[in-house]
Amino acid sequence: MTIKHSYILLLALGFYSCDSFLDERPSKTSSLEVTKVSQLDALLNNHEAFYKEGNRTTIYSSDDYGLTKALYDARPATFSMATVEFACWDTKYLPDDTREGFWSGEYKKIFTANMALGLVDAVSGSEQEKAIVKADAHLVRAYSYFELANTYCLPYTDATKNEPGLPIKQTTSFEEPLERKPLEAVYALIESDLAEALKIPQPLVQNGRPRYWRASKAGVNGFAARYYLTRNNYTEALKHAEAALNEYSTLVDYNTEMHYGRTSDVVINPGTPESQTVTLQFPYTHDNQSDQTDMIGWKEFLYYRMLNHESWWYVPSQSLLDLYDKDHDLRYRYHMVEGYSYDRGMTKPAYDYPGYVFFFKDRIPSGPTVAEMLLIKAECLARTNKGGEAMTVLNQLRAKRMEPGPWVDLTAGNQDDAIAKVLAERRREMPFTRRWFDIRRYNNNDYPNDDVELSRDFYPFTISSVQADQPVINYTLPKNSRRFAAPIPRTEMISSNDVITQNTY
Repeated sequence: MTIKHSYILLLALGFYSCDSFLDERPSKTSSLEVTKVSQLDALLNNHEAFYKEGNRTTIYSSDDYGLTKALYDARPATFSMATVEFACWDTKYLPDDTREGFWSGEYKKIFTANMALGLVDAVSGSEQEKAIVKADAHLVRAYSYFELANTYCLPYTDATKNEPGLPIKQTTSFEEPLERKPLEAVYALIESDLAEALKIPQPLVQNGRPRYWRASKAGVNGFAARYYLTRNNYTEALKHAEAALNEYSTLVDYNTEMHYGRTSDVVINPGTPESQTVTLQFPYTHDNQSDQTDMIGWKEFLYYRMLNHESWWYVPSQSLLDLYDKDHDLRYRYHMVEGYSYDRGMTKPAYDYPGYVFFFKDRIPSGPTVAEMLLIKAECLARTNKGGEAMTVLNQLRAKRMEPGPWVDLTAGNQDDAIAKVLAERRREMPFTRRWFDIRRYNNNDYPNDDVELSRDFYPFTISSVQADQPVINYTLPKNSRRFAAPIPRTEMISSNDVITQNTY
């Protein structure tokens, strides 16, 4: 591969459009001669190019999301057609949603990783510097392929290993084939990249400061723990979770380190006898939207990634809300913003419903964290019949999330009870970000008690409108449904001259 490329400069400046990325050739109107490993390091250091995950499948499609007839009736304009289609597991209309940018967004990250891997051996720099770039790029690629596979492909099992996977891109060549490789080949690449990333020599904390946005021993082990948990390999998941925690185990204590931030006054039922001003309380993490300091400095991160939501309302379902101890759980107090529906325009007539808010109104930590490692460790122990040890680990997290009292420490009567309590805590701790992925693995392990069949009552709809004048119908997603693979955007298939094929349902 030639060293002189315009690609790096163009990528760094974000010149690519969101559509049809795999088939789009960059313009060569400017060039940057890459001669030093420090230039590749700077490319990977651009956290703005990597941290956002606009995955609408994970936001809308699990039972954490609370689209209901009553909410829709309160203000139909609040909910886009994409919201309805993802929430009801549509396959007919979603392929034509031109705003679905998750596929192209993750392939941009893969392209950048491939660029770094393709150039690193030809530039000047020490072997240690090159090793860091290589491990970092392998992590970026593994992470993006993992997210794509768990969104657009069926869950990986012996029965599905020959099902359609993803186009595998390992270079920056636009001549590389675009056809979807078998799912088994995609996971083989993820594991190969993960093995290379695990060679990272860098600790998370350097010179007294964590570098959450770059690959590190703790970060790569954190991703490895997540990967092997998804594969239901509890031995490997536990090993990597413990390795991550042994290097970095800092938790945020919600008793002393969380507080309310900005408030917002909203007039509801204006112009009526019921008119009043209500004050919404947001966590401090909601503040400073133009400054990423709080986000990138969230001290539980092992690897910096954020779920990004276009509509600014993570609508918690009633089943999610019911999981919390509303009197003592500080996650409920600070993240479930009461009356958030008013902020989203449901003011006349007023309709009161909460929203889940973490950073600003649109972003939730989705990269591996210390809390997730504790939950993985607890789950692996529970699933291997070490319920007492699992509760001890779980209670370490709960002590940082709840007001002190007898309600903090959980005990388990048997293995089933231990598993149930760990999975409930996992859902409370990481709503929206991991629930869709969790349901996929629950439905494909050898333990039937954690199976989840999704169901939602809502209006019928067409490609352009919700038929709110018709009776509601029941939408279901059985555990073995092929709709656990989301539809691929049709723009990607068209731009590939139909080499990229759609999922079958």
